[in-house]
Amino acid sequence: MQNSVIAESNSSEENSNEIEFVEQKNGPVLGYSSTSGVEIVTEGSDQFKDLNQNGQLDGYEDWRLSAEERAEDLASRMSIEEIAGLMLYSSHQSIDSAELTEDQNSYITNDNLRHVLITNVENSETAAQWNNNAQALAEGLGLGIPLNNSSDPRHSTDSSAEFNAGAGGDISMWPEAIGLAATFDPEIVEQFGHIASEEYRSLGIATALSPQIDIATDPRWYRFPGTFGENPDLAADMAKAYGDGFQTSNEQSEIDEGWGYTSVNTMAKHWPGGGTGEAGRDAHYAFGKYAVYPGENFDEHLTPFLNGAFDLEGGTDSVSAIMPYYTISWNQDEQYGENVGNAYSKYMIQDLLRDTYGYDGVVTTDWGIIGDPNEDIEQFAGGKSWGVEELSDPERFYKVIINGVDQFGGVDESGDILEAYQLGVEEHGEEFMRNRFEESAVRLLTNIFQTGLFENPYLDVQESVETVGNSEYMEAGFEAQLKSIVMLKNKDNVLPLQAEDNEQLTAYVPERWFPPEESSFGGDDEASEGEWAPLLNLDIVEDYFNITDNPDEADFALVAIEGPDGGLGYSSEDVENGGNGYFPITLQYGEYTAEYAREQSIAGGHPTEDSTNRSYKDKTVTASNTKDLDLVLETREKMGDKPVITSISMGNPAVLAEFEDEVDAILVNFGVQDQAVLEILSGEVEPSGLLPFQMPANMKTVEEQYEDVAHDMVAYVDSERNTYDFAFGLNWDGVIQDERTEKYEFEGVSSNELPQTATFANNYLITGILLLLLGGVFIIIQRRKNI
Repeated sequence: MQNSVIAESNSSEENSNEIEFVEQKNGPVLGYSSTSGVEIVTEGSDQFKDLNQNGQLDGYEDWRLSAEERAEDLASRMSIEEIAGLMLYSSHQSIDSAELTEDQNSYITNDNLRHVLITNVENSETAAQWNNNAQALAEGLGLGIPLNNSSDPRHSTDSSAEFNAGAGGDISMWPEAIGLAATFDPEIVEQFGHIASEEYRSLGIATALSPQIDIATDPRWYRFPGTFGENPDLAADMAKAYGDGFQTSNEQSEIDEGWGYTSVNTMAKHWPGGGTGEAGRDAHYAFGKYAVYPGENFDEHLTPFLNGAFDLEGGTDSVSAIMPYYTISWNQDEQYGENVGNAYSKYMIQDLLRDTYGYDGVVTTDWGIIGDPNEDIEQFAGGKSWGVEELSDPERFYKVIINGVDQFGGVDESGDILEAYQLGVEEHGEEFMRNRFEESAVRLLTNIFQTGLFENPYLDVQESVETVGNSEYMEAGFEAQLKSIVMLKNKDNVLPLQAEDNEQLTAYVPERWFPPEESSFGGDDEASEGEWAPLLNLDIVEDYFNITDNPDEADFALVAIEGPDGGLGYSSEDVENGGNGYFPITLQYGEYTAEYAREQSIAGGHPTEDSTNRSYKDKTVTASNTKDLDLVLETREKMGDKPVITSISMGNPAVLAEFEDEVDAILVNFGVQDQAVLEILSGEVEPSGLLPFQMPANMKTVEEQYEDVAHDMVAYVDSERNTYDFAFGLNWDGVIQDERTEKYEFEGVSSNELPQTATFANNYLITGILLLLLGGVFIIIQRRKNI
């Protein structure tokens, strides 16, 4: 059971939100606010919180019952207005003060909202204090239902921050999800889950809006970095490890069946897989709302859910929540023939998720699916009611609820949900709709009960400060960063960089151009100004090497760049000039013309578009950071024959043919601290990461691959005759071959493309000769048989 100390009561005005803790010998610690009106009731030697303040022990207040029994009892007591509030999931909330905002007070008090999405926080102390104030407010209202606060992933790195074994921080820092995938080690992901759940709970967060387990089968998708890559089996293993890590409480903290006081509900996303947007476009935007399946490979995208998220081993059985994606899964509805956003699809939610695969946890929509889309198709802001644009807001809510969805992301007010309820009463009657609402209430309440929030939603502020970002957790995150770095090239074993006689080598570290950035949310924020600056923290580089700005004085050059930023695939300026607005998303740095794109798009159409053809064939784009390519080539020229090392911070696969043969070594990282890269370069740590995706040979193979099929590109072959394919990586001895590569071995998909490299040409020539020889032997054998 949870450990705590009994805090003395203090109901003075000066500290009116004093939290009291009641410790029991054979029961959980009870935490409550002295100002909420809640008191303790006793039955025998057991004590309970009288949450509805009626002076007696009711079923949902009895911690001896199961979470589901308590949820069913409480749901039956709730008004429709209270259940509608439970269906709300707040808009993004930044916690920069311990005090609640006016809006937060309003939607908790007036709209019965109990699920808050927290974005950035001032610090762990402020977050803990805000949590206690918010929970005290909710505890004193109605049935005393606590808040279930949540967060998107928040453990990414500050690349320029320095790590040492004794360092603490705001929160532990880990690689992006694609970096965790590059370790090919589910145990690291499970360790991350355990640590992250401790930190989340110390911030007052009991639900993680993660993991993102879409298999990223199109390399251009801008949400690729948040996934575990393109391989369905690897993604399934990582999803399982993630869910077990976050949701499983240890023995001391366990309540029942793995759930407990350190558990964090995980919300796997995005059902039924969002990585197949046509041409790599994303469904946050109207121009990317269509997911396509030219390879007829829909079922494989369910693998991380069925074999991972729904098949946990730590006792909790399954992730407790699912989020559908915005996308219209084009022509995949086998029952009703609807092409609507997945949350609006009865086939995707009720028929497939609920009935076919038996999922009975919470289903929460992605943020902002209700509301009319922005008239400007290029804008992020606005509703994302793809396929049901003609419906009113209450009709949209009603359609989603009837499909089996329980909750609405980014909705702070319950008025339209109550109107949707009335629409259901008119069509099905009061009893039907009451039962439907209670069904969702039970699911939502179960997730609150199983994490122990009804007994104690409060935090010891000092304990939170000591837990979040402590040195042990920081060190674990840094170790994961080291294991996620992939060495692609090491010509003539130039790495590790070690001088003779223990003298430091001298590095030339050129500055790169940071292009201007516009607001990613399509708002009115001004674009940042571009600037020349080093990508690496030079203070940290100097801990390993001397630095010079004169290439002639350097022993080697260290060129740090980012992967190509190829855009989102649309430009309203093109529409103004008479075009359809659509452009290719490029994975190379230099100018690219889409010679091999489709003449006719698979899907298309939007209320504000004149054409349904979204083809961009023969249009030309250039990556916004094309100067990164120039930087590498110019550095090669300045350095002459001396080594040029390239460190690439990458989120998506990239075409490296533009510069690979001009550099001596290539390291790829997926969101790590600079220090982790330098630990590899200097030989302090041996590289062990593996590519969690294919690196394409060129943009032709990118255009010709199927958006829904994994491993169907021709992989790049470098000057050292290494193929940058899935699960490729180097250590000091050469190509890594171990139990990881054996476990996730796959057979590549053949292609009709002959890559423009001598190595590939030779391989194909040799293969052809062998086939001819075998064919000749076969003919001779057959002739002898005939004789």
